[in-house]
Amino acid sequence: MGAATAVAVAVAVAVSVGVVLPFPFYYLLWNHPQAWVDLCGKGVDPSHRMAQISHALKAIQFVSLLSVARISRPPWYCVVLFLLGQLLNFKVYQLLGEAGTYYGVRFGKNIPWVTEFPFGYIKDPQYVGSILSLLACLCWVPFQYIFLWILGYVFMIWVESTEDPTTRAKPLN
Repeated sequence: MGAATAVAVAVAVAVSVGVVLPFPFYYLLWNHPQAWVDLCGKGVDPSHRMAQISHALKAIQFVSLLSVARISRPPWYCVVLFLLGQLLNFKVYQLLGEAGTYYGVRFGKNIPWVTEFPFGYIKDPQYVGSILSLLACLCWVPFQYIFLWILGYVFMIWVESTEDPTTRAKPLN
C-alpha cells in the first residue's frame, strides 16, 4: 500500500469514527439511564449534562464531515431539504425543551406528552429532520459518510422504539 493510499484509508477511518461517535453514547444512556443519573450525581441535571456532551460530539461529527466536504453552491433542493430538516429539529426542541429532547423521561423526569405538530404527524420528527438535513449535505459530502450517519439515526430509532419503561431511572426529586 502506498503512502497516499494509507493516508486516504486513515482519513476515511477517522471520519467514519467521528461520524458514529455519538451513537454508542446515546445507546448506553438509553439502556442504562440510572447509571447515568448516578454518574452525574446530586445537583447535576442528567439531561443538561447529556446535552453538553452531545453538543461536543456533534461538533466532532461536523468537523469530520467538513474534513471531506467539497463546498460549492448547493442546488435549490438541498437548501429546501436542509431548511425543512432544521425546521423540524427546531420545532421538536421548542416543544420538548432540553429535558424532553435529551432523554429526560428515561432519567426519571416527568415530561408531558406532546401532540402538537410535528408530533402525531411525523414519526420520530427530530430524527426525520436530522436525516433531511444530512441528505441535503450529499451535494458536498461523500455518500458513505452521510449513509453512515443516517444508519446511526435509524439504529437509534429502533433502539428507542423498543423502550421498556421498567428500565427508566428512579424519579428525580
